[in-house]
Amino acid sequence: MNPSKSSRASALLVVSVLALAFSGCAARRQQAYLEDKAMGHVYRKPIAEVWPAALALIKEKGFSVTNTQTGFETTTEWLMTSAPSSLGTSYARYLVRGFERGPGQCAVEFRRQDRSESRAADDTSGRGKDMGETAVGAGNSQMKRDSELEWELLQKVDPEAAAALKAEAQKID
Repeated sequence: MNPSKSSRASALLVVSVLALAFSGCAARRQQAYLEDKAMGHVYRKPIAEVWPAALALIKEKGFSVTNTQTGFETTTEWLMTSAPSSLGTSYARYLVRGFERGPGQCAVEFRRQDRSESRAADDTSGRGKDMGETAVGAGNSQMKRDSELEWELLQKVDPEAAAALKAEAQKID
């Protein structure tokens, strides 16, 4: 390969890499836009119509719903989200809430809480820790809105609104 062919090949490689990088960034911006819009979405349906879809979605993700609390609010059981390990095992649970936003309108929030537990190592100091004792570490967290799950619900419950938002997101570059 002569130097000019090598230079052209290098330039083509650089252009290809930059195109991929920028298209990835645009896709992430579009997804963030969609999730942000989903968090503020008000369904033009009563909560009694949207609530079963919210519960079905959380169950699809493998979470089991505990007894529904007052009205349209429920918490899931903790679900193991990583394989058991001596380095730490991760768990998650959800708080799901439905809100009336006016006559025949509602909103749904998914809040996720993650935690991790690690097994205490064999304590050779003789201070009494047994092998395998569970210690909950600093991996506990506050509940945070799960915009990705809220976007999934929007796509299932209101596909027309989701399609309109996708069309808006395509204009983002």
